[in-house]
Amino acid sequence: MAVLVLSGVLVLVVGGCVCVVWAARGGPRWVRVVSAATLAAGELMRSSKGAGRSRGGGDD
Repeated sequence: MAVLVLSGVLVLVVGGCVCVVWAARGGPRWVRVVSAATLAAGELMRSSKGAGRSRGGGDD
């Protein structure tokens, strides 16, 4: 079951990346919408990753 979920996530990520490239080359409107959603999701992931990071000493 986990393999199916991870495969589905992988397909969505690859599809989003394809839409970003296609939109940069002037794709149809739905591609630009998917591209914007993909870029927004990436920004959310980046900001959530940075917020949970602790500053200071680690377990080096």
